[in-house]
Amino acid sequence: MQYDEPSLMTDARPALQPAFENQDEQFAPAFAVLRDANAARAFPAASVSVTHGEKLIALKALGRFTFDAKSSATTISTLFDLASLTKVIATTTMAMLLYERGLVDLEAPVGGIVPEFVSGSIDDRRHHVTLRMLLAHSSGLPAYEKLFLKARTRDELLHSAFATPLKADPGERAEYSDIGFIILGVALERLADESLDRFCQREIFAPLAMTNTTFNPPKELRAAIPPAADDQTFRRRVIQGEVQDENAFVLGGVAAHAGLFSTPEDLAKFAHAMLNGGHPILRPETVALFTRREPTSVSTSRALGWDTPSEPSQSGKYFSAQSYGHLGYTGTSLWIDPTRQLSIALLTNRTWPDCANQEIKQVRPRFHDAVVEALG
Repeated sequence: MQYDEPSLMTDARPALQPAFENQDEQFAPAFAVLRDANAARAFPAASVSVTHGEKLIALKALGRFTFDAKSSATTISTLFDLASLTKVIATTTMAMLLYERGLVDLEAPVGGIVPEFVSGSIDDRRHHVTLRMLLAHSSGLPAYEKLFLKARTRDELLHSAFATPLKADPGERAEYSDIGFIILGVALERLADESLDRFCQREIFAPLAMTNTTFNPPKELRAAIPPAADDQTFRRRVIQGEVQDENAFVLGGVAAHAGLFSTPEDLAKFAHAMLNGGHPILRPETVALFTRREPTSVSTSRALGWDTPSEPSQSGKYFSAQSYGHLGYTGTSLWIDPTRQLSIALLTNRTWPDCANQEIKQVRPRFHDAVVEALG
């Protein structure tokens, strides 16, 4: 689908400037946090970027693809499975762009766009679920369902997602939901009349020069991507260069909740755009609307698509109340602080080999705190 108005804005803004020549000295304590975590087998591979103002002040990789000393060394150009960072880098940004173009009404009932969500159900509550609720994770849908255990095709899995029963009244509480985002992705694709991956490539990744960001990396690149898991139960193989999330896999690797691959430098470019009010792809007021914590009586740290610091927070103790970010199951995260003009991306494959290690939850805030402390 072609749009009447171009999405790119023409006023000049400073480009992100590489300035990480002294990173090993400046961020020695922060990098030590990651090295210690790697030595403790919290994750085999890690790569990070830090932006401050208009500068890329850290771009660092460490570890190897697996805990085998003979496996490939991680580099700053290594792609990682972003997992749920897909929700904000791709899906939420697509929603923001469509909102600006008048194609997304946040208060629109989902059933009006995805009639399969309400048809055949005797639960009248489903008619009250809106796009805002899907973005804010307050739809009443459950957090997660192993739809892949029964669904063998994309259509079968979407049908199962559409039919997933509500666990709560819409708007009653916030519960982070993969199912909600799967349905949101279908709604956005129908509103745009275009697939998620094609829309995002043209409208987000290309304008921001995110040249290493993609769904479904080509097969020839898979060996250069750290494996995410040794799956002995579903696919029964090492998962390398294909999405770790099983529901996203059945959806063909392109899903609104997971499936995107990228590098820390590309995430730095994205964060830099967000810190510049969305330039060159979004308007400042749109960024402000989607990244502000939802004003609701329901206790939640959620914004629209994005999360905000809670207590305690994976962002650490220094990120301001205006900050926003997101986590990914594979051990990825991106946090952005407009007050400090700071962003920190941390990518790992903590799910290797079997998803059991949860140490990333302690590593993230320690690393973030060490970065902020290094900035003085």
